[in-house]
Amino acid sequence: MPGWRSIRGRVAVVVTVPVCLLLTVAGLAVYGRAEALGDARATRAEVGLSLRIQGLVHQLQRERGLTNGLLGGEEQFRPLLATTREHVDTALRDMRRESAVEDVVQRRLRRLAGIRSAADAGTADQAATLTFYTGAVDALNAVDPVAGSATGTDRRLRDGLAALRELAAAEESVALERGLLNGVFAQGTFHGRTYIDFTEVRATRVAALDRFRTVATAPQRAALEKAFTTADAERATTYEKQAEGAAEGTPLRAAAGAWWDAMTVLVDDLYAVQQSVGDDVRHRADRLSHEAELALTAYLLAGTLIAALVMGLAAFASRSLTRPLRALAETAHDVARHRLPEAVARIQHAPQDHARPLPPKDAPDDPDARLLGGAAEIAEVAVSLHQVEHTALQLAAQQAGLRRNTTESLANLGRRNQNLVRRQLGLITRLERQELDPDALAELFELDHLATRMRRNAESLLVLAGQNSPRPPMAPADGLEVVQSAVAEVEQYRRVLIAAVEPVRVRGHAVADVAHLLAELIENGLNFSPPTEPVEVHGWFDAEDDTYSFAVVDHGVGMSAADKERAGALFSGSGEDVLLTAPTRFLGHLVVGRLAHRLGEGTRVHLFDTPGGGLSALLVLPGRLLAPAEDSPTAAPPPPARPSVSSLLNGFRAGVARAEARNPQGASS
Repeated sequence: MPGWRSIRGRVAVVVTVPVCLLLTVAGLAVYGRAEALGDARATRAEVGLSLRIQGLVHQLQRERGLTNGLLGGEEQFRPLLATTREHVDTALRDMRRESAVEDVVQRRLRRLAGIRSAADAGTADQAATLTFYTGAVDALNAVDPVAGSATGTDRRLRDGLAALRELAAAEESVALERGLLNGVFAQGTFHGRTYIDFTEVRATRVAALDRFRTVATAPQRAALEKAFTTADAERATTYEKQAEGAAEGTPLRAAAGAWWDAMTVLVDDLYAVQQSVGDDVRHRADRLSHEAELALTAYLLAGTLIAALVMGLAAFASRSLTRPLRALAETAHDVARHRLPEAVARIQHAPQDHARPLPPKDAPDDPDARLLGGAAEIAEVAVSLHQVEHTALQLAAQQAGLRRNTTESLANLGRRNQNLVRRQLGLITRLERQELDPDALAELFELDHLATRMRRNAESLLVLAGQNSPRPPMAPADGLEVVQSAVAEVEQYRRVLIAAVEPVRVRGHAVADVAHLLAELIENGLNFSPPTEPVEVHGWFDAEDDTYSFAVVDHGVGMSAADKERAGALFSGSGEDVLLTAPTRFLGHLVVGRLAHRLGEGTRVHLFDTPGGGLSALLVLPGRLLAPAEDSPTAAPPPPARPSVSSLLNGFRAGVARAEARNPQGASS
């Protein structure tokens, strides 16, 4: 088969033809059958609702005619009217559950009780009452769901629905004529526009019946003709002709009761024909629904068979590709998991220039001969994999050199700035000693503070570069002095409140790093809290764990859970790659982590939510960084402690409470 030896050809043969066949034949056909099934089911439901609506209309038409005859003076209609009203009320109770006619029932028939009461009392206007019932019937016919039914492409169903609509219009015309002439015969003559209304109703009935005959089937037309050829229908026709020959004011000698009985039989016969047509339409919809279900099932089975064929071809093709691809996968896994990471690690830690070529032990091997002898695409992938490995090693060598250059540049820049700031601080100190003007001396103090902050920034560069600042040996310092030194290196130092710091002495080699670390935490609290809110610093000793804790508490915006998790990772990590990957807004956290790592095991930094809003940072110093009250060279340092996070949080709360109890007023910075 053409193209079978290449992966592209096999995929094209196995997937393209069956998938296109499945999508074209099964997909479109299934969609069409499903749509036809939905239309048939919707039509069946709509026809059922339409017949129920016509049942209500039929009862309203009868009540309309009897009411009109009663208002014309025929008291014999009162018992029939009471029975008809009960039938109307029963139909209304059933129809109130249908949302399609709920608005009509509420809007058009809400005055029905009043109309009935006025008709019983004989105070109702005959024309207005007739208009009320006719408007309600017209409204119900207007919301007939058959008018907007989805008929699809079946002509018989469309014609049946059209015949049902036209027959409903014809029945309404006959029923309206019955009610109209019932009142006329009861009064014995036409009054006002009654004769014109009679002729219009007759014309509407004739037009509706003509339209019905054009769309109805032969049996339906025969049923209609039978309804109009009965003895009652012929007697009603005789009364109609008598009414046609009369004019306004001409007396009519016709019994209203006989007219009502004859027309009622005709209306009932027309309603029976309407029910028969509705049953035919419903049976046609049922048949279409059944046929659509069978077609949908057939298409689904065909789609399943095609899908099985696709799966079989895919399985056959995959087996033909398994052997040559297995060797490629094993080689790729070996390169990704072992060869490439080991070579990259050796390059990054090698003290060589990145511009030099790769050493022989780090150069990638040639592609496996088994891969080159497979399919054309597999051989190309093997060569590409070899090139990727070689390029990755070259990039690792370049990045190692770039990382070393970046670190050296940071360290060089930090040392230069540190030397310049040190000289600047010395000059400022001399000027402060010589200055006598208080205002100028205050400005020199502010300049001294700025230079102190610049020195901390320079030291932060050295910390990020992994360099230690050259410092002379220092004597142990008191904990309060360490905190004050840290406060002196932040910008908004006036907002810092040294709430309560229990006495402690920090060993000399750790004083500068602890002060720098506290300065970073205090600076972070000042930057992310309102300018009117102070940042509190607490300190307490935990004899149980042999640790000393500093807490920096702010009442600012706090941090999200994700940011706290990221900050915690930076506090505990000491990897060199973090400097190049961490966002610049987290470099302060990275400085804190590097300083904590430099202070040694047992030094920890944790973040907690401040009660009431804000963030609290907890710095825990192990006992080996603490000096006794009188530093003795023979005193052995206590063993390091590893408190848990829960114990740190409990110690933080208890220490703050104990320190504030000992010093309730606090000491402002």
